[in-house]
Formats: sequence, C-alpha cells, structure tokens
Amino acid sequence: MDSVDEDGYQKALGKRQVQMIAIGGAIGVGLFLGAGGKLNQAGPSLVLSYALCGIAAYFVMRALGELVMHEPSSGSFVTYARKFIGPWAGFASGWMYWVNWAMTGIAEITAVAIYVHRWLPDVPQWITAMVALGVLLAVNLLSVKLFGELEFWFSLIKVLAIVVFLVVGIGLVVTAADIGGTHAGVANLTEHQGFFPAGVGIALMTLQAVIFAYSAIELVGIAAGETKDPEKILPKAINSVVWRIAIFYVGSVLLLAMLLPWPFYNGGESPFVTVFSRLGIPGIGDIMNAVVLTAALSSCNSGLYSTGRILRALAAKGEAPKFVGKMSARHVPYGGILFTAVAYVFGVVLNYLVPKEAFDIAIAIASLGVVATWATLIMCQMRLRQAALRGELERPSYRMPGAPYTGWATLGFLALVIVLMAFSDGAERIAFYSLPAIVIVLAIGWRVISRRRASESISLD
Repeated sequence: MDSVDEDGYQKALGKRQVQMIAIGGAIGVGLFLGAGGKLNQAGPSLVLSYALCGIAAYFVMRALGELVMHEPSSGSFVTYARKFIGPWAGFASGWMYWVNWAMTGIAEITAVAIYVHRWLPDVPQWITAMVALGVLLAVNLLSVKLFGELEFWFSLIKVLAIVVFLVVGIGLVVTAADIGGTHAGVANLTEHQGFFPAGVGIALMTLQAVIFAYSAIELVGIAAGETKDPEKILPKAINSVVWRIAIFYVGSVLLLAMLLPWPFYNGGESPFVTVFSRLGIPGIGDIMNAVVLTAALSSCNSGLYSTGRILRALAAKGEAPKFVGKMSARHVPYGGILFTAVAYVFGVVLNYLVPKEAFDIAIAIASLGVVATWATLIMCQMRLRQAALRGELERPSYRMPGAPYTGWATLGFLALVIVLMAFSDGAERIAFYSLPAIVIVLAIGWRVISRRRASESISLD
C-alpha cells in the first residue's frame, strides 16, 4: 500500500517512473514537430539555439533540484515562490504555469490531429483530438500510478525512437547515404547558403520556439511530492538532464541538419518523419509517425497531471476556484484536471477554426509561461541561497553550480528571449503583445484576492 502525504497525495511513483518522467518531459512536440518549421526558417543555425537554450535549461533544473532537496512539494515552484518571494509570486507563477500548459495542450492536440491526418485524411481533425483527450483524461482521473505507468511507456518509446534515429542518422551521415536524391553529410550544414542562411537575427528569433521545446523538464519537480524517497531518486533524475539535452536535443537537430538540406523540412510534418519517409523503406515513415504521435499524447498527459497539482496548490490558498482543489478518493486532484481539460476542449475548437495558425500561436503564448516558470525557479534559488547565508536555513548539499552568477546570466538570457519576440513577424509578436493583458488580469486577480483576505481577517477580528 502506497503512503499518503499531508497534502493527500499518494507516494505512488517509483524510481523507474520518475526517471522516465524526467527523460520524457524533455522530449515533446516542440522537438518532434516544431523543429521542422524552425529548420526551414533558420537552417542549420537552429543547432546553436538548441545549445544556448539547453545551457539555460540545465541551470534551471539545478536550481529546481536545490529547491526540491530543501522541500519536496507537489506545489513545486508555486510553493517555493510563495515562500521565498512572496504570496503574490506564488499566485502569478501558478497561473502563468497553467497558461503554459493550457496553450501547450492546444499545441499537442493540433499535433495529434496533424499526425493522424497522415493515415485518416477523411476523418475531421477535431474528432481525433477529442478522442485522444478523452482517453488521457480518463487515465489521469483514475490514479497517479496509472499516469506514471502510461508516462513510463510513452517516454520509453520516445527515448528508444530518438536512440534509433541517432544511430541510424550517424550511419547515414558517415556513409554519405542517398536520402531521396540528396546525400547526407556534414556539408549540408554550410553548402546551402551557409550556416546562417536567413541571418543571425532569424536564428535568434527561434529561441522562443526552442524554449517551448524544452518545456516540461520541470515536471520532475512537481512529481517530487508523489515520489518515494525523493532525496535519493531526484538528484539522479535531474543530473541526467545534462547529457539528455546534449544528446537528444542538440544531437538530434544537428543530425537532422546534416541528413537533409534545410529547405526539405517544413512545419506541416515532423522532421523525423520527413527523413525516414525519404529513405524509401516501406512503412518506416508510418512507424516514425506513430512514435511522434506518442510524444504528443505523452505531453498532453503530463499537462493534465501537472496542472491538476498546481491548481490544487493555488486553491488551497484561496487563489483559484474551490472546485479545482477537489481531491478524489483515489488521491487524484480531479477538479484541477477537469479545469485544464476544458481549456484543451477550447483548443479543439481553435484547431477547427484556424488549423494552420493554431500550433504556432499556442506555442508562442505557452513560451511566456515557460519563461515565467524558469525565471521563478531561478529567483527562488537565489532567495534560498541568501537566506542560507543569513543563517535562516540550511542549504542542501545538492546546489546550483556557479550561483549567483549563473542565476543572473540565466535571467538575462530569458529576458532576451522575451524582447526578441517583439521583433518577430508572426505568432511570437502576438504572444509578446498579449503580455500586458496577462499582467493586468493577474494584477486584478491578486487585488481581488488580497481585498477578500483583508475583509475576512477584519470579520474574524
């Protein structure tokens, strides 16, 4: 029988599942689908964007690791923001994280529809998306153990697929293989209008999409509250981020850029499917399409899981509707999960109305939530370190390397990503100009909550 913590969560996730959640969280539709459109936009220079964002992601994960070792919590950064920055920060970061996953869910649902359309072109895309959402919603509502088991297998399929792609891809590059009439090789990095075919500026513009591709790496921190023996399991899971980023992300994009000239890729198909389909091996493209479909389902599954926990943490403080704090007899926060599912249904509608723009708009707005979450974790780690220096608490032995300098550098990088969005011609600019509206809504929400708390305290007096 799994133990239950003071927040009502079941300690049902084991080492095998947490390790795979950590690995799978960093492999999603941003890489499997988004990389195709960005390779077509920026060319081989996309590799540098993945490397830069990977460095930032590593420091964010190390900051998260230090916070988790200090206090494992399913409220994750919402709990840490409230403790180290202030109540308003917990409120704002929690809702920004929800915005991230609400928009990410729309992107995933769009991706599912795009992938399935390859096999069932006559079936309306919204039907496919709705069926997938129904299955994942049922899984999340049943039990955390079932979620962990499904995510384990989803992640295993993704990891094995990436490993197979890396091995096959390296073989194709080394042998300069013919891939649908063009030869694989290192020369593809520079022969087609150079390494920066669209210029350095366009390469920098891709940072926002790449940040989105790395979203969900923080999921392992949320899983900490439902993990057996987190002090032993979580540092190993977090440390694996370094080689995972280097191999799975940077390595995959580098290989994609060497396998085919960058103009061959496009935003309407996974770049992995593009490569395997051109090999001429019967069925290989369909197998890869099934794998990237699994990745989209996995990410949507994770979104329902994580937002359910974050919304419950907000509801416990009166910062979200009471319904989202509801917990089932199976120790599942069903209120928050259902609340997010409603947003995902809106995503199905959006996909029906503007199918071509839905994916790009969703990931651009989701990126704002990712940046907010990462910045919150860095600032919380800084405050934890300062409190430890003042002797107010004991700093964990597992620490953010190079602090506080690496923290400031990471915050500067995240600010650059936001500023660059303003200079985009597409969905990124829409997301940038939605920032003031988001800030105003959060400010009004916090003001209402603060006034209600003040009136409640007066009535109690």
